[in-house]
Amino acid sequence: MYGSENNREDSERTAFRRTEKKYKLYYDNNASSKNKKNKQPKPVDLTEVLDFRSILECHNRNAELPQGVVVLQDKFSSPVFSLQNHPGFYFIPGALSIEKQCDLIRESLTEFPQPPNRTNHNAIYGPIHDLFVAAKEGKVLVEEKSPVTSHECSSDLDCRDGEEWKFFTEKEASLRKSRSVSGSSLLRKLRWSTLGLQFDWSNRNYNVSLKHNKIPEALCELAKQLAKPALPAGVEFQPEAAIVNYFASGDTLGGHLDDMEADWSKPIVSLSLGCKAIFLLGGKSREDAPLAMFLRSGDVVLMAGEARECFHGVPRIFADKENAEIGHLEAQLAHEDDLCFLNYIQTSRININIRQVF
Repeated sequence: MYGSENNREDSERTAFRRTEKKYKLYYDNNASSKNKKNKQPKPVDLTEVLDFRSILECHNRNAELPQGVVVLQDKFSSPVFSLQNHPGFYFIPGALSIEKQCDLIRESLTEFPQPPNRTNHNAIYGPIHDLFVAAKEGKVLVEEKSPVTSHECSSDLDCRDGEEWKFFTEKEASLRKSRSVSGSSLLRKLRWSTLGLQFDWSNRNYNVSLKHNKIPEALCELAKQLAKPALPAGVEFQPEAAIVNYFASGDTLGGHLDDMEADWSKPIVSLSLGCKAIFLLGGKSREDAPLAMFLRSGDVVLMAGEARECFHGVPRIFADKENAEIGHLEAQLAHEDDLCFLNYIQTSRININIRQVF
């Protein structure tokens, strides 16, 4: 999972790496524009990117499909597409309703990062409560010296001797002579959170002893329904763990395998929320040229069986207004109470991938 290259120079020469670089966000080197916000992205050729929404629209009009694309429609409420050259891969365009997308965006920002669920911030700051609320209120996380010692800390809290971090108002934080970081900065640097069984990144495996909250029942039921196309009749998906990935403009997810679960016949159920992205589906070797496809908010991808052995990644997020394609979210989140969520998702993408571990 998320494996790194042993030899960077060699990785630059693989087919997967070359395709990543082809679609990655680069800016024109305009000497007159030192501010990155004013720089223009370099044009990228998107003509070879598979567009399942267009395929669905075309199929609905005249029942035509591109070569190598198969539709499974009889047993499911909405069309499910598969690829002849990638057994075990399924794509369900627009599978999530607008209401469900907005609900999951809210939960991903407020509930899913809550302790004892772990995030990428745990290693430095320990568990952070109510990060989204603190960012919304302009609070600052401040280091406090505490008498807590290592033997009093649970292993799942990533405690360090005498270190504790708490949120304060900006005025309170300015009076303390300690290290600090704004809540808004932490929110923008949030990269992942875990639900259900917790993945131990240091040992690259699931650690059932780590304290955790179960995956919310509604999300479990949704995943069970969505997983059906990738399972034999009568076999039920059992959601046990999930990783929520948070992407901002310029962020990427390098080519990797999701190979830490015991049973690869069970699918990974992957939900896309927010800005449009490009997803790469490769083969069992990085030398296999990957297929590029668009992922939009509400799309669902399933990977089971042989597809679990395929390298995949996300080289590009489209966070600009012209290409993000989130008008439906902007309309749904226009209420005053939702503006904080709208401000975040207008330049971000969230991916929830749900797994059966055992």
